[in-house]
Amino acid sequence: MKQMIITAMFTLIFAAPTLAAEKLDARNNETPITIAANPQAIAKIPPDFHFVNPGYLTVATSANNSPPIGLWASDNKTLIGSDPDIARLLADSLGLKLKLVPAAWEDWPLGITAGRYDVAMFNIAVTEERKKKFDFATYRADNHAFMVKNDSTLQVKGREDIAGKRIIVGSGTNQEKILLSWDDKNRAQGLAPVQPIYLNDDAAATLALLSGRADASFGPQAMAAWKVASRGQTKIVGHSPFRSWVAVTTKKGNGLDVALQQAINGAISSGQYKQVLARWGEQEEAVETSQVNPPGIVYQ
Repeated sequence: MKQMIITAMFTLIFAAPTLAAEKLDARNNETPITIAANPQAIAKIPPDFHFVNPGYLTVATSANNSPPIGLWASDNKTLIGSDPDIARLLADSLGLKLKLVPAAWEDWPLGITAGRYDVAMFNIAVTEERKKKFDFATYRADNHAFMVKNDSTLQVKGREDIAGKRIIVGSGTNQEKILLSWDDKNRAQGLAPVQPIYLNDDAAATLALLSGRADASFGPQAMAAWKVASRGQTKIVGHSPFRSWVAVTTKKGNGLDVALQQAINGAISSGQYKQVLARWGEQEEAVETSQVNPPGIVYQ
């Protein structure tokens, strides 16, 4: 019953945020948001836990330019974005300095398992499969958006609307699983197959969409909404009926998850958490409280 309630809660399709009324500019967000050390969070760090770099919280995060989640600042050497901002709040709360390590999406699972990073933050959604190897402390509730050029007539109200379309999607992502699941159902009904276009580089994906080599892109709501608001060349035309918990990810059983949860909840209470989401246009993805290892996303 609990799973059904949570699934039902996450299957609400909501309209795109009203970001298009504002002109978002990442250059306005380069000054870090900081927070005081949180004694309650520090107390929850396991006594035998050894940080990868003593005195630092080492965080693997995206090396791609993927605003608002992660991107390079105007100096081309500083990582900014909502994930780096949340990472800084975590490090500050735990009484540590922050060490951001730019990495590829494909690298974070092995990096966490091998002990190269304390945590990973790549807009990682909680799934039941991932929970077998990793622990999670949630900090956003993410939806998945279909984005098209402004002059496109495509609308995605259900899975039938993607039949026969060329859709950009990231390999190994939840969006890919949703897209392929819908495609399987469509094919079983005799509908034309979808044509996935695998482009993990954000600039290449945007160029493919704007040049007409793809009909739509399918990715995180936050990234699509940022492009709509900051560039004005695209629009959101639909969502999947699934939302997912986005979480700070750490190695299974190391005990750091409860300290991360306490740090996030402290930042929620003190207001810095909302400041971060507001300046990156992610207000509608805010959570009221962080959860450790909640039910994973269901794709059916």
